[in-house]
Amino acid sequence: MNSSTENATDLSTVEGTSPEDSRRSWWREHSELGLCAFLFALGVLVLVDALTLPTDFAQRGPLGPKAVPVIVGTLLLVVSALLARDVLRGGRGEAEAGEDIDLSMPTDMRTVLLLSGAFLANAALIDLLGFPASSALMFWGAAYALGSRNPVRDPLIAAVLSVVTWFLFNELLGVSLPGGPLMEVL
Repeated sequence: MNSSTENATDLSTVEGTSPEDSRRSWWREHSELGLCAFLFALGVLVLVDALTLPTDFAQRGPLGPKAVPVIVGTLLLVVSALLARDVLRGGRGEAEAGEDIDLSMPTDMRTVLLLSGAFLANAALIDLLGFPASSALMFWGAAYALGSRNPVRDPLIAAVLSVVTWFLFNELLGVSLPGGPLMEVL
């Protein structure tokens, strides 16, 4: 084979990869562009929503109701453009160095399902039992799902935390949370 034939040979066949594989590789190396597209779409959505706000609001002060959403939408567009430019120039996000996890291990679905169950139980029981009781069950369920197995301390902390949270919101902040039958007795 002469040198001109070697130069004409497709590099992808020499390396053993197809053009489709090299396109996939490019997208893997530039996967942050997905975040850029999401930020851009979110910025457009915020701007369109802000610009279609009715103008008959009572304005208090120099800024109207459109000012903050327009600023946020514009900043989202600017950030998406700057991030896309950085990614296309070879910039990459750094891997999480501070996390104490092994990324090669699969997701612990038992923990995810237990946490989801505790949250959904809270949502289903809040009107029936009230915020303190349903939240205590959620806090205790979350502690159990994350590995705490102390049968005295965990429910006690969950109960105190939920009652204190209910009191702070209901009494100090004026946000009415359902107390349920337990709070009617107190």
